[in-house]
Amino acid sequence: MKKVFIHGSGHKAASWEKTIAHMKEGRDIRCPELSSLLKGKEANYTNLYASFVEYCGKLDGPLHLCGISLGGILGLNYALDFPENVESLVLIGTPHKIPKVTFAVQNRMFKLLPESVFENMAFNKRDTFVLGNSMKNLDFSRGAQNMECPALIICGKKDKANIKSAYYFSQNMKNAKLEIIENTGHVVNEENPKALAEVLDQYYDEILSS
Repeated sequence: MKKVFIHGSGHKAASWEKTIAHMKEGRDIRCPELSSLLKGKEANYTNLYASFVEYCGKLDGPLHLCGISLGGILGLNYALDFPENVESLVLIGTPHKIPKVTFAVQNRMFKLLPESVFENMAFNKRDTFVLGNSMKNLDFSRGAQNMECPALIICGKKDKANIKSAYYFSQNMKNAKLEIIENTGHVVNEENPKALAEVLDQYYDEILSS
């Protein structure tokens, strides 16, 4: 079972370490560093997605994609474009469409923050702004209805920005299962890694046994 865990824009690949440490079979999980996939290209969504497609294309066999936030968007986009290459999809705190007003406010806030704030994020200040601006028109509302592969939708109960999308995915994807994790916000893999690991282990066990 080839699993690819995709981090969000606010964190790096290392954000998965605690979750993977709690999983039964974590050795073969790949966690690409999104900024490295770009190989120097501008950090807009078109380039990032194309780089992600290239990365996945080099992996043999059907993939089990698991993404949080931006990582979930990339995984969902790939599963819709290349359904034959995806065995299962896990979306964590992932929006079904970009909330334009929220993103606009967020980008204005990013402009005011010092560069040092972005050191532990996926991209530097400029790239974070460029990426966010390039994603404002993304909408997977209709695409979700065409999803065929098994999907697990996860959201922290305190993640008010994405919980409506979690219910939307679970109600509109044909083979979706919903898990709401208590006492947890948006960054589930860092806020509650043990609970997330248990949910993922159970889901992957179910897929193997089906």
